[in-house]
Amino acid sequence: MVRTPLTPEERERGERLGRLLREARGVRSMTDVAASAGISAETLRKIETGRAPTPAFFTVAALAGALGLSMDELIGRCAPETPDAPDSPDVPDTPNASIAA
Repeated sequence: MVRTPLTPEERERGERLGRLLREARGVRSMTDVAASAGISAETLRKIETGRAPTPAFFTVAALAGALGLSMDELIGRCAPETPDAPDSPDVPDTPNASIAA
């Protein structure tokens, strides 16, 4: 099976996830956190460094649990930054203001 190349956005999201997990780990050792999550320290190292930018859902869930993070928090902090929505176009205050008299 040939794996399709990751998009730049997928790589960036993986890097954000890795940074978040590294920050959440704090002073705990990689070995300790990996063991708590039931994964290898090498897997955690790959995720934290962005070399495994698309880890399995259950791996991420196990790491979140081991680090005391909610999945909602992970999603919120790893989602791509989006610019604010543009202002809506001006809408007349009166219902028929746009109709020529």
